[in-house]
Amino acid sequence: MSRFITVRRTVTIGIMGGLVSASIGAVQADEIVRIGHVAPLTGPNAHLGKDTENGARLAVEEINAKGLVIGGQKVTLVLDAQDDASDPRQGTQVAQKLVDDKVVAVVGHMNSGTSIPASKIYSDAGIVQVSPSATNPSYTQQGFKTTYRVVATDAQQGPALANYAVKTLKAKTVAIVDDSTAYGQGLATEFEKQARANGLTVLSHDATTDKAVDFRSILTKIKGENPDIIMYGGMDATGGPFAKQARQLAIRARVMGGDGLCADSLAQLAGDAVGNVVCSIAGMPLAKMPNGPAFEKRYEERFNQRVQLNAPFAYDAVYIVVEAMKRAGSTRPADILAAMPKTDFTGVLGETQFDARGDLRQGAISLYDYKNGKQTLLDVVKM
Repeated sequence: MSRFITVRRTVTIGIMGGLVSASIGAVQADEIVRIGHVAPLTGPNAHLGKDTENGARLAVEEINAKGLVIGGQKVTLVLDAQDDASDPRQGTQVAQKLVDDKVVAVVGHMNSGTSIPASKIYSDAGIVQVSPSATNPSYTQQGFKTTYRVVATDAQQGPALANYAVKTLKAKTVAIVDDSTAYGQGLATEFEKQARANGLTVLSHDATTDKAVDFRSILTKIKGENPDIIMYGGMDATGGPFAKQARQLAIRARVMGGDGLCADSLAQLAGDAVGNVVCSIAGMPLAKMPNGPAFEKRYEERFNQRVQLNAPFAYDAVYIVVEAMKRAGSTRPADILAAMPKTDFTGVLGETQFDARGDLRQGAISLYDYKNGKQTLLDVVKM
């Protein structure tokens, strides 16, 4: 009589928001591999964080359902989802937790303000970090070999907004406000550089916070300046009320913002004022992504809700990590890291390749406004 013993080895991949376990009993996998994901699952950005986590979760579930073999071993993925609440301190704490859990890669963080401080921890541990949404240029400019992203940067997004302001909106003057986060400041700074280069007169640049609810003091000052446009660097949770209060003060200026502002939820947060907003997303619109409509259908069937913003980016990020495992024939973090520079993956977003810093070789910026409360595509700028 012979006896067969299955030996299982646990490897972890982190995702911020709480540990998500996968059922492995029926699969009888030789190896459990954890992929980490980090995003805000509490606080004002939780709706966007959950959307990002859902995208990663859908990829993990699909890969497990198809069956995954790495280096001759059957593998089951587990999504280790953690919550950073968009807070840099909590972000670094969770990053260290994922390292201690021995994750093999991390999809995250969602915000630049948490991605940047966490990146040092992942770099020291030699763990690949693929952000689905961090757009601040400095994220990949630190010299770390572990940092990657699947979106365009604010060095592209800011100028795209500034160019649209001048060429299409025919703006001559602008007032700038940012939310004092790495994301908001970075986007506003890149916008301001290009605005000045385009001949726009920058009347003021004020700072608020990502937790502010009352913007009337700043907006009253801006009303006196009478700008053609207001550039807001921040997320929809504050940008929506900002636009609403600007309308209540009868400010005529259009409000512009980046991908943090440009979510479906903005219509609810800004009310009727959403019709005065022009915003950008660091990527192609979902409907124009090569596999976007099919992804959207699967996402809605699985989660019974619409895609908010970053779900397709997190989805592809998981597949990119898994493709690196396949090329390496290994789930060891060092081997995954060594395989990442050769990424050439075609997924929902289209073809993804990285440059030496970990940025996209080809990027796109989509510009939108809102008509009858619905997000409407204005233009796509290839970078």
